[in-house]
Amino acid sequence: MKREALALSLSWQPQPTSSSLQGAKRRGNPCGFHWGETIFVCVVREIPISRCYAPPSLPKGGNMNAPWLLSQARRFLQRAAAWPAPDRPDVHLHAIRRRFRFLLLTAMTSLAPICAAAVPKIAPRPVPEALLAALQQRFGAGFSTALAVRAQHGRDESAFTTVPPPAAVVFAENTGDVQDAVRLCAGHRVPVIAYGAGSSLEGHLLAVRGGISLDVSRMNQILDIHAQDLTITVQPGVTRKQVNDALRDQGLFFPIDPGADATIGGMVATRASGTNAVRYGTMRENVLALKLVAASGELIRTGTRARKSSAGYDLTRLFVGSEGTLGVLTEITLRLYPLPEAVSAAICTFPSIAAAVHTVIQTIQLGVPIARVEFIDAQTVAKLARHARLALRPEHMLLMEFHGSPASVREQAETVQALARDRGGNDFEWADTPEERTRLWAARHNALLIAIQSRPGCRSISTDACVPISRLADCLLDSVAEADASGLPYFLVGHVGDGNFHFGYLIDPDSQQERATAEALNRKLVERALSMDGTCSGEHGVGLHKIPFLPQETGPGAIAMMRAIKQALDPHDIFNPGKVFE
Repeated sequence: MKREALALSLSWQPQPTSSSLQGAKRRGNPCGFHWGETIFVCVVREIPISRCYAPPSLPKGGNMNAPWLLSQARRFLQRAAAWPAPDRPDVHLHAIRRRFRFLLLTAMTSLAPICAAAVPKIAPRPVPEALLAALQQRFGAGFSTALAVRAQHGRDESAFTTVPPPAAVVFAENTGDVQDAVRLCAGHRVPVIAYGAGSSLEGHLLAVRGGISLDVSRMNQILDIHAQDLTITVQPGVTRKQVNDALRDQGLFFPIDPGADATIGGMVATRASGTNAVRYGTMRENVLALKLVAASGELIRTGTRARKSSAGYDLTRLFVGSEGTLGVLTEITLRLYPLPEAVSAAICTFPSIAAAVHTVIQTIQLGVPIARVEFIDAQTVAKLARHARLALRPEHMLLMEFHGSPASVREQAETVQALARDRGGNDFEWADTPEERTRLWAARHNALLIAIQSRPGCRSISTDACVPISRLADCLLDSVAEADASGLPYFLVGHVGDGNFHFGYLIDPDSQQERATAEALNRKLVERALSMDGTCSGEHGVGLHKIPFLPQETGPGAIAMMRAIKQALDPHDIFNPGKVFE
């Protein structure tokens, strides 16, 4: 009787339900690996040797190293077919399954299809010539279909490089321009994507559904400063530096500092925060009122300049963080703060990441009102020191800033210094002059660009997560261990005072293996944060990149509620479609 041989079947299937997984197990599946929205299934079973066949090729988006695994699989099976039949076939089969499990696990990052979030669904809607003609007639020189202009408005700081640019760009200079542009596009069911500085990191402004880019950067006027009420009203194209320049002689400042000189409209849309959030909060706490254009073209007002209100639904908070999916902002009223009497910045280096992070945790738990506390890992410190010519030790570092009266600043610093010494931290190195502080913070804010320059030609897959402060050390240390083990270069910084940290994985944009590895690291980091009752994004927003994680964080009921809000306010899905959720 002809002896049976063992053959291998490889397939890529949509992410399965539990019932389909059980069915795979009944069919002899020893291992199935989730990867993005795909399950990589290896099935080993006994079939006649004459029926052995080559496994199917990878689907679109798969890795070019897959042929290596397939050739290894064929060679292994050929050797297995020549083995003497063992007394216990089940043991023989178990050994083969174990061998293939090893092959798949060791080669997973180079063989698996890229996470679905890394390949956004691009489905542009048609833009009628009649609409383009109407926009040209209405806006004249403020309308462009030039490829260079469209390309500029079709990219951001994310790693997405294959999304086509918008069909045209409209430059709005006032609220009336925004209303007219929205009405014209709504009449043709054409998407409208608000554009500010183009500094988003998660693909927020990319035209995955086509449409028109509505550039509001020319709406850059400061409309009112009410110094006695500590409020300012601006147009959406005003940048945060422009706000603070206007407030310099008022003894006031606006504290939200995400690093890039982003527009206020973009900061509202992504619910930005940044280095000062540990003391002053995020955009959620610092936006008092909005004016915005709805899908009908109507101008809507939410909130007032009063510090609190119990009147009606809190629509202001609904639009803060909506990522341009519910309307286009035209005016924003912000909360201001008095400039502190004394400001001091200090650097403290540590022998380990754990020591630095636990120092921060204790600082927050003791209620020290520190204004800024940033963690920078040793390799990123070395990059910053070389680029900015700073005399920094290449060690894990906390960059801190204290605000208040001279006495309170001194008291805060002494408390944190004592905590740092208990963890093996070095004595503080002080930056007391504005010039010294500016150099330090400029280097920190430019960490992304400096890291990219450290590997010429690379792109950064940037991600962030935020966890309860008590879980920060565990989440951060596990994520660092995974990044180190991957072999990918990366940079690491964090607004660790509020449990928020950022990784940037520096990849060769032409290497699908590196892209898949970075996406795997991102997925593990986010899922770890979610398992610790954290969030998939502390400040970058969802955009395109974090879409798969939002349902895991909020649950299907919350997603359904968000969809209902979107449908009610934007029934034809014209505002930045394809973002936040599919």
